[in-house]
Amino acid sequence: MFTGLVEELGIVKHSKKTGHTISLSIQADRIMEDIKIGDSIAVNGACLTVTSFNKGWFTVDVMPNTFYDTTLQHLKNGQSVNLERAMLANGRFGGHFVSGHIDCTGTILSTENIENSTLVEIRIPEDMVHLTMDKGSITIDGTSLTIFKTTANSIFVSLIPHTSIVSVIGHKRKGDLVNIEFDLLAKYFHSLMARSKEPLIKTESKLSASFLKENGFF
Repeated sequence: MFTGLVEELGIVKHSKKTGHTISLSIQADRIMEDIKIGDSIAVNGACLTVTSFNKGWFTVDVMPNTFYDTTLQHLKNGQSVNLERAMLANGRFGGHFVSGHIDCTGTILSTENIENSTLVEIRIPEDMVHLTMDKGSITIDGTSLTIFKTTANSIFVSLIPHTSIVSVIGHKRKGDLVNIEFDLLAKYFHSLMARSKEPLIKTESKLSASFLKENGFF
């Protein structure tokens, strides 16, 4: 579980593709303080497992499902990535609940500087727009953001200067892809509502007066 508060920008030092899997070696500083093999690290929002590490770098493997569903397949050596360690139970919770499971990718349609903020429009699949709402939470490349406005096939988020500096979305431009994770509560709500509308399977009851009498109920 993560918060969507990026701890630092890492640098991809080595990317090795084998079929539809990737081994990534990432240079980092802050998150190396207490790193262990098996730790969960969110890389551009995707929860990955540390398989090895040394001074100043760690390695993670990207499996086929993550390869297909995220932008990690497009990473190049020297590229920056958002990094966040799994949240501590005794720490402050400043973002929102983030699982690190990417739902889809989106495309940046536009960026516009307005006074001290940057307004970013991102196209998302139309069949997932129902998981968004004005002032709702969303995770873009692992960064917890608030939705400023929604349309039939896009969302707008507003970046403060700090977010633009410390996360990769501040450096992306029109046409770039981003990883998207929708709010967990929204996903649970819509899943429960969808299931509540499914027709119940009717079964014939085996209870009868003779059955109850035979089993000592009267």
